[in-house]
Amino acid sequence: MNFTKLVPNIFYENIQDGIELFVDCLTFTMGYSDLNSTYPCCIVEKDNLQVFLHQNKEYAEKDRPEIRLHTNNIDEVYENVANTHKKFLHPNLKGVTMRPWGAKEFALLDATNVCVIIQQW
Repeated sequence: MNFTKLVPNIFYENIQDGIELFVDCLTFTMGYSDLNSTYPCCIVEKDNLQVFLHQNKEYAEKDRPEIRLHTNNIDEVYENVANTHKKFLHPNLKGVTMRPWGAKEFALLDATNVCVIIQQW
């Protein structure tokens, strides 16, 4: 058995919140978009990563995910976010910090409490 990718689904009451975090802040690109349908959704992509964003108030109220993105250049990612979208820096991990498990990390938190931890091993 072989798996090649894990693609999370993240639900928002307003999908524009997810687009602001992933596209505007983290510079993902829109790979697929159906934003004008009854159930708006899109797939955002960067490098070999994909995230499926959905607009669904019911599911958004039930689950606010925490995901991790690994990088080889955490300082560059941090500087870019801090210079362009400082409002997303998580109050509990707003700077690059060496964690006890050996990874350098900082975290982002959007207006809906979706948390993205940026991590470099």
